[in-house]
Amino acid sequence: MAEQKHWYLICYDIREPKRWRKAYKLLQGYGETLQYSVFRCWLSQRQREKLRWELEKILTQEDDLMLVGMCHRCVERIPQYNRLSTWVQDVSGFRLL
Repeated sequence: MAEQKHWYLICYDIREPKRWRKAYKLLQGYGETLQYSVFRCWLSQRQREKLRWELEKILTQEDDLMLVGMCHRCVERIPQYNRLSTWVQDVSGFRLL
């Protein structure tokens, strides 16, 4: 059975440019950039923990990281003010017929 995936909003505040670039490049492999330090990712629990572990190797005590899990209903309620494709929900999953 496939692992269940969820949306995550990942935000960070990294004070040193070299660490910021490393984190930015790492997160580009996991999701899409919404703003410079804000990403959205479609992850399984295993992928989320792997990402968190990889980020812990980059970040220091002075840096901040926030991972926010979002349910499908939360994602549907996100307003799309500026761009039509702000949070596209093209996610394959199970359908009950």
